[in-house]
Order: sequence, then C-alpha cells, then structure tokens
Amino acid sequence: MSPIGIINTQYQKLEQMPIQPKGAENTISEIIINKEYEAGLADLDGFSHIYLIYEFHQSCGFQLSVVPFMDNTEHGVFATRAPRRPNPIGLSIVRILSIDKNIIKVSDADVLNGTPLLDIKPYIEQFDKVEQAQSGWMTASNREVEIAQSDDRFT
Repeated sequence: MSPIGIINTQYQKLEQMPIQPKGAENTISEIIINKEYEAGLADLDGFSHIYLIYEFHQSCGFQLSVVPFMDNTEHGVFATRAPRRPNPIGLSIVRILSIDKNIIKVSDADVLNGTPLLDIKPYIEQFDKVEQAQSGWMTASNREVEIAQSDDRFT
C-alpha cells in the first residue's frame, strides 16, 4: 500500500490538536492528490463529505490495551480510536469545500500536517447513516468532544 496524496492542515504537533473532526470544525485544510490519481476525482464534487483514510505516520508501535482520549479507563485498542494500532490507519469524515484539479479543499480535518493519504471514499447517507447506534464506553457530550485536544499519551 502506498499513499495517493498528502493531507496539509494547520496542526504541526501531535499535542493540542483535535481528537476527532468535530473538534476541527470549520478549519480549512488542503489535500493534494498525486497527479497520477487525479482522474479518480471525477464526480467527487457531487458529494458533500468524504472519508479520509490515512496513515498515522507519527505513531510508533502499538498496545492492545490503551487509555483513550475522553476516558481514564483502559480499553482494548479496537474499542478505541487511539492512533497506536497494529496497522496505524486513521479515518475521518470531512466536508468538501472545493476541488480544483488534484487539490481538494476540505473543512473539519483532525489530521496532523503532512499525513499520508491512503484512500478517499464518499460519504453516502443511504449507506453510512446509522439511526440507532450505541457508543460503548464513550459517554462524552458533543461539546466535550468538540473541545477535546490530544495530549502526549500517544506521542
């Protein structure tokens, strides 16, 4: 697997950045798709949101039990969104602002500047919206998620 592009954001350090897209609401970022993949962006402009699938390129090693952001209790890594994973792959939903050739401007990207982009998938409400979902141990309010920032636990 190799990157199809790079995600450029305002976040230069792992600490004090948002931990989810809700915390990056209205921030503007730029995704630069490698020129050889530009044709794959055809018709993407009809979607309001996309999933970014990317590599946690600053993550080193992994643990099967972690204390995630938004909690003080250990959980299995697969019950969290912690970046230290056996395969350090991240997922974020962002809003498309514009597409110009191989450059996609988006808002709400909670990603470290210079992050390698592995794939893009469109958000499709009929496929992706879940009406009655449960969030396990996660009990934080929307506001708590919006203001939560990363600390040094995964650096």
